[in-house]
Amino acid sequence: METEAIVEEGFLDVENSGRLPCHSSGSGSVSVPARSHQKLSDTIRQESRARPPTSYCVKIQSFATLSKLVKDNGDMYESRPFSVGGYNWTFLIYPNENKPQGSGGYVSLYVRIDNSSLIANPEDVYAEITFLVYKSTIDKYHILKETKAQRFHLFRQQWGQLNFLEIGYFLDPGHGFIFNGGQSVFGVDIFVAKPFENWEVFSYEQNIRDPIFDWRLNNFSTLDRDSYTSGSFSSGGRNWVLKVYPNGVGSGTDNSLSLFLLSASNERGYVEAKLRVIDQSRSNHVEKQVRGWPNATENGWGFEKFIPLADIKDTSKGFLVNDSLKLQIEILSFSKTDSL
Repeated sequence: METEAIVEEGFLDVENSGRLPCHSSGSGSVSVPARSHQKLSDTIRQESRARPPTSYCVKIQSFATLSKLVKDNGDMYESRPFSVGGYNWTFLIYPNENKPQGSGGYVSLYVRIDNSSLIANPEDVYAEITFLVYKSTIDKYHILKETKAQRFHLFRQQWGQLNFLEIGYFLDPGHGFIFNGGQSVFGVDIFVAKPFENWEVFSYEQNIRDPIFDWRLNNFSTLDRDSYTSGSFSSGGRNWVLKVYPNGVGSGTDNSLSLFLLSASNERGYVEAKLRVIDQSRSNHVEKQVRGWPNATENGWGFEKFIPLADIKDTSKGFLVNDSLKLQIEILSFSKTDSL
């Protein structure tokens, strides 16, 4: 079948929006009121726009001639292959009544993804499809847009609109879809959604291995910095540190020792742990449990008022022995977020 004389295809230069696609020119005819269309589904939106198609364009020099010629080709015109989103596609136009079966008196438009593209990359392809036809009476494009992305794969290689636009609109130039002696322009936008590459997995770790860490602060009475941080320690396969304010911080300033558990990698998750100041003489420890998300300005879990300084300095209570204070943490559980 020879169609070169009646069909012109090509990609569109969307920046050159003042020119009609495929280098065609408009008509100055007066707009004719459109007939009622069939009811569209909630997932399809029908409207018009001035912007040309962004993926591919087919200009038909004579719609009537094409309609006759494709009768020997399954009543379908299939464009040359074009590439969008790393995949090869073709644009299918059915200009005749009830072709394909069930279309009734409508022009049908489809896109088909090339099978070899799917074999080389067998993942599902999700694409948002918009079909367009130029209407010269308003110098805009009539569009039919599927509001949901369509899934293409080896067993579903094409998708389209069976009832795009009534064929009657292409029989009367007064409607604007036929202009300049029988020309018509069809186009398609294909937006291929790129599969997500960045994601995370949230989990909750319990039955922690190596749950307990001890930290001893020597020469406690002469500590002169606002805060001290332990060396990093591993518990449950994750690294942590303890941070202490010997003279308190926030509401605990000058009246309490402040104690916090921090993530060595600044993770912000859910933690359940027991913080302790050890009674080194009678095992009458001071223990407080954290259960929740970070509650400290330094992205940690703990208490501004963990234990009164007066209790620490009271040697009869057994917390301070030979000017040494023993702190302990027992990690019970924590949430975990892994980026993949």
